[in-house]
Order: sequence, then structure tokens, then C-alpha cells
Amino acid sequence: MKRSSYSTVQQQGYSASIFLKRKDKLEQTQQKCIAIFALLCCFAVLVALIFSSVDIWGDDEDGITEENCSIDCRIVLVENIPDDLPFLRDGRRHLPLSVGLHTLLDQAKHSVEVVSPVWDLNSWDLETTASTAKQGQLLFQRLLTLKSRGVKLKIASSVTNSAELKTLAAHNAQVHFVNMTAFTRGGLHSSFWIVDRKHIYIGSAAMDWRSLSKRKELGVMVYNCSCLALDLHRVFSFYKQLQERDYIPSIWSKRVTALYGKNNALELQLNTTQATAYLSTSPDLFCTKDRTRDVDAIYQVIQSAKTFVFISVTNYLPLVSRGFRGTSVTRYWSPIDEAIREAVVLRGVKVRLLISFWKKTHPLTFNFVTSLKSLCMHLHNCSLEVKFFSHNKEQKDDVQRGLNHNKYMVTDNAVYIGNHDWVGSDFAINAGVGLVLKMENSLTDSGASILQQVKAAFERDWRSRYAKNLQVTKDHDSKYRHLQAKLHMETKEENNPLSL
Repeated sequence: MKRSSYSTVQQQGYSASIFLKRKDKLEQTQQKCIAIFALLCCFAVLVALIFSSVDIWGDDEDGITEENCSIDCRIVLVENIPDDLPFLRDGRRHLPLSVGLHTLLDQAKHSVEVVSPVWDLNSWDLETTASTAKQGQLLFQRLLTLKSRGVKLKIASSVTNSAELKTLAAHNAQVHFVNMTAFTRGGLHSSFWIVDRKHIYIGSAAMDWRSLSKRKELGVMVYNCSCLALDLHRVFSFYKQLQERDYIPSIWSKRVTALYGKNNALELQLNTTQATAYLSTSPDLFCTKDRTRDVDAIYQVIQSAKTFVFISVTNYLPLVSRGFRGTSVTRYWSPIDEAIREAVVLRGVKVRLLISFWKKTHPLTFNFVTSLKSLCMHLHNCSLEVKFFSHNKEQKDDVQRGLNHNKYMVTDNAVYIGNHDWVGSDFAINAGVGLVLKMENSLTDSGASILQQVKAAFERDWRSRYAKNLQVTKDHDSKYRHLQAKLHMETKEENNPLSL
């Protein structure tokens, strides 16, 4: 009985030992399964993130790479100067904007990519003559014929109710809608063309008949410059991949990252002149890896100036306004304003600021301008001048006639051409693109450099009868009852209204 009991106990102990071992193995197996499942989940999430962000292969780049792209480029300054805004001929008449855009379409063989804040080429004001609006109609018809030539038309826009975009889409154009309201509550202000990944246009003009007739615009065409075109195409691809999204993905394809920036600019030749170039973008949310922010590009150009900085913009207002809990909050936006002050006061750089004076000029613009001009009141070797560009024949019901819509800056060694007015809110919430071109010692060249051409265009505008000093008066209560502007010119300008 004792042996039997002992044997029974032994068997029970053995069984318990086996059970515990099996239990341990089972628990280990379960832990391994959980770990493997967790790893699989992480991998699935990673794959989902990659494929939910951008096509992992990016957009087709037509076989153009950083290794085989062209850097021997030709650049042309283009302007639209309205017929009723005559300037004294100075032998530097630049290529008309409409001609430049048609030239790009003539050269298109494979693709035309367009980004514009406005699509209004066909419509015009009731009082506008047919001849004034003709250039917009002609350009629109040329875009429609691209299909018959086997050229792909691709468009990125934030415009939701454009009849022209619907018509182009019906003619086989690829129209990609960017929902800027969901991203920043702003707009897509970018304005550029890319043709065959070889030629580009960038400037102030939009796909608006006014840009081809009644507004003053400035930009550049760059031909046979596939390195720069490839980088601009990546900006277009970024916009394109935002279609039908309401968030910015955390992971992006390599083919939307920047090729060049302020610290690694593209070295190239522009009309046989050695130069460097790079693109900048805004807002911050739209700056992909290695892409320079617009505001940083502007700061670098001002900071690198040695003798002068000439700026031409429609609006200048270093403020940013944003909604917060149902209310609008406005704050001082310092980057550009401080860069100008530093250049003038600390480095003795000569600054000229040409701002448009029109119905949409913010009253606070004059406060900031007065503050800037006061910097040189008691300082030697200090020069900061401000003028306002105003078309004398501007009609009350036509705020855009003769409007100086330019958005550029030129210094003794660089040019910046952008899409934004120099208003803090524009850089904070609106999408835009800038082009920076730097040329050392270009002012000693024969006069063919793009820097000298832009400088000459600025000086022509600055010395014209449309660029005027402006004084704002207050009433005896020191409150603005209404904005009264006295536009006055120097005696020489009055005696010779077309003088430069």
C-alpha cells in the first residue's frame, strides 16, 4: 500500500511537472506569436504609411536625372507692360510675356505642367475692348490644341469652380485639385510652367487675361535647363500628390525632395555667365526635405548684398493674421523687415522699395514704411528710399488697370523672383515658389546678364512718372477719417513726365 501510494504520488508529480513544462512552452509560444504579430502590425503600418503618402516610385521624370540633366541654359526676362502705361524707350525692351508663353508652347513635344492661382483667360470686364482680352483667349486656345499634338497638359490648382479648368479637363488635361483650405486655410499662389522637363517660366503672372494685357508683370523664361526644370517638376509633383488629401503625409517619395537649396545651389551657365540657382517654397508645411523656405531665400539674398537691394512688390506688410478660437489674431512678422533694417543700418547697403499704391493697399503699410525711412534720419552712409507705383489714369471701377504686379528683388549679386507679395500672411498660409539666381561680379560684365536686365527694369520703373513719393495726412484727432494721399513728384519729373 505504501509503495502503491508512493508510486501514485510520483506519477502525479511527474504529470504535474510535464503539465508545468507544457504550460511554460505554451506561454513562450504565445509570447512569440504576440511578438511576431506585433512586428507584422508594425510592418503593415509602415507599408501603409509609405503607400498612403506618395507613390513610392514618384512621378515619371522622362529619364532625366541629376547626372544627365543640362546646366548650359539660356534665360530671358519677360514682362507685360500695358499699352496705356508708356515708358520712355531706353533700348532695353524685354520679351513680351504673351510671346514668351507662346514660345514655350511652340517648343512643347511631350508635356506642359502649369500651376496658377487663377484661371480666367477667356472672361473680361464688360468695358474691356476685345483687343485687350485677345491675348488671354489666344493662349487658352493654344492650351486646348495640345491634345491634338500629343502633348500632355497637367495642371495643379486650388480653384474649385473654374469653367476653364473643366473645359481643359474635357480636352484630356490632367487637373489636380489642391485643397489648400484643409492644409493651411490659404491658397495656391504659385505661378510657373514646366515644358518637357527642359524649359520653365516663373514670375508674377497668373493664367488671367489681365496678366497679358492690363497688369504690369515680370518673370523669366529659362530654356534648355533640365536640371532646374527637374527640381521645379518635383514641386509640381508635390502639389499633384496632394490631390484628394486633407493632410500632409509624414513620409514622402525621394522624387519630391529638393535637388538644390541655399546651401547646395545648382552651378550652371546663364547666357554664358557663370551662376548658381535654387528654388524655394512656402509655406513651411510645404517644404519637403532639403527644400529652402521662401523667407530664408529672401533673407539670404538681402544678407549677401554688398552695395544695394532693390525691391518691387505689390504689397508690403510685415504682419501675419491667423484665426484662433473664432477670432483673428494679428502679430508682427519680422524676418524680412528685420533683414532690411540690418542691411541698411549695420552694413550700409542702399535699399529702394517700390510698392504699388492701389485700392487694396493696407493703411498700415504707410506706418511700416515711415518706420523704415526713419532709420536714416541721423545716420551717415544710410540710404533707404520708398516710392509708390501708381497709374495716374487708374479708374475707380478698375483697380487692376496699370497695377504693378511685380514680385521680385535684385541686388549687386543676386536676383529673387517669387509669387508672393511681401506680406507675412502670404508666406505663412499660401503656397508659393521663388527662384534665386546668384552671379558674382556680374555688374562688371558687358550688360547681358539677367541681373543687369532686372536692375535696369527696376531703375526704369523707379525713375518713371508712375513712381511717386507718398504722404499720408491725419485729421486733428490723430485718427484716420479716411486715407488721403498726396502723390507728388520732383520738379524734373513734372517738367518731363516721360523721363527716366
